[in-house]
Amino acid sequence: MDQTDRHTQSHAHDHDRLNRGFGFRAALSLAFADISPIVALYAIFALGLFSAGPRFFWAFPIVMCGQLLVALVFGELASRWPFAGSVYQWARHARGTSWGWTAAWAYMWGLTLTLSTLAYGAAGFLLEAIGVGSSNRWVVTATSIIIIGFGTAANMIGRQLLKVMIVASIICELVGSVVLGTVLLIFHRVNPVSTLFDGLPGHHGSGLSTMLIAIAFVGWAFLGFESAGSIAEEVEEPEHNVPKAIVAALLLVGIVVMYSAAAVILAIPDLAKVLTDQSGDPVAQTLTAQLGSGIAKPLLIMFVIGFVSAFLAVQSAVSRAVYGMARDKALPGATFLSKLTGPERMPIRSIGLTAVVAVIFLLFAGSDLYNILVNFSVLGPYLAFAVPVFAAALARLTGKWRPGAFSLGRWGAPVTYAAAVWLAFEVINVLWPRTQAGQPWFINWSMVISLVALGVIGAVIYSTRRNEITEPVGERGIVELTGVQEVAGAQGMAGTQMEAQ
Repeated sequence: MDQTDRHTQSHAHDHDRLNRGFGFRAALSLAFADISPIVALYAIFALGLFSAGPRFFWAFPIVMCGQLLVALVFGELASRWPFAGSVYQWARHARGTSWGWTAAWAYMWGLTLTLSTLAYGAAGFLLEAIGVGSSNRWVVTATSIIIIGFGTAANMIGRQLLKVMIVASIICELVGSVVLGTVLLIFHRVNPVSTLFDGLPGHHGSGLSTMLIAIAFVGWAFLGFESAGSIAEEVEEPEHNVPKAIVAALLLVGIVVMYSAAAVILAIPDLAKVLTDQSGDPVAQTLTAQLGSGIAKPLLIMFVIGFVSAFLAVQSAVSRAVYGMARDKALPGATFLSKLTGPERMPIRSIGLTAVVAVIFLLFAGSDLYNILVNFSVLGPYLAFAVPVFAAALARLTGKWRPGAFSLGRWGAPVTYAAAVWLAFEVINVLWPRTQAGQPWFINWSMVISLVALGVIGAVIYSTRRNEITEPVGERGIVELTGVQEVAGAQGMAGTQMEAQ
């Protein structure tokens, strides 16, 4: 590349650069809202309870420990390459463009379907709060679409409204998780602590298979901590602040979720009947039975706020992934999707695309919508997480890894390898087809079918775009985008390109 090309590329990156509007606390708050203790617990509580019984509680610490390994690896990757797009940029710079594109494709689909899941969950709580009982699927779907429209409009307005919604979310999280959990434990505990070790009524043996199902569902509860990396170009001193935000958000949410989960399980009236009937929403039923409808309804409204705030955070993350790929010309319609507009230079078109896809999926999904949504919302991000973690592991095995400002030191290699093993296990666990009584075969195999279909579509799109994709920004990009102390430009660029090959 000659001097003119370098100047042109630098100017292009200046033109495409996102404005900085987040500090450490804002990045932490965004990641916290993205994971959301309310959403992490109540969105999958019934699925976990009905699949493994009260002992599904132990899936939370298992998954949190596995995800903590991933968060630490992401911290190192984000410190090294603090660019918009998180997993896409990390995998691409660590191993090559095809790796980055694969991670981004899984990430985009997984998180876009998470938007559908969040909207659908919020709609259920909202309808229950306003007294609309036994809503059919189309009523819930229509309400979900309205929620998607509201959340998308809020995200398009700018970062200031997003910050306000995140603060509202955190307040609701504290009341709806910590305060509520404390009230239930002190005044409304009806089951002994030993209940947390019980399985489903009438089931004998170790229950390993049911716990594996619970771990698959709970995997959804600890996704979103990487969102601080998705907005890295909008964070001050991202090489320091983003890794801290990623790890801290996961730990904070994990502690709150486990506390709340134990409180709700121990407060369920007539637990044996709930587990036998396996119908309805055990969370809403427990709140109504223990606190009365007068108190339960405001709590349901807080749950809606928590879900909507999580929607905003997830959409901000996935839209930055779309924008980051479009800026590199890695997607069809790249020129359109990479346009920044408005006084805050927001990727409004990328935000709109995620909303359109989420609505389309809601409209065309079958009657088993929620179960499928949760399953693929787990599979997509875990696949996306696995690609950069495996890329980091290979970089360490081949001696090409060089740490950034945030480093695990001698623990870096064993943590990276352990994170790779954990992600491989969870991907297989989620993907594994499990026969469900009364369900058609395509529901039982929905994860495999979805993966194959999206894999084929992704391969076709990548084959048409791979010759158009621009080269990675390289080490000089870190200087231009973050203000880190200047490194040797040509040497840094050459080193990064060598690693990407």
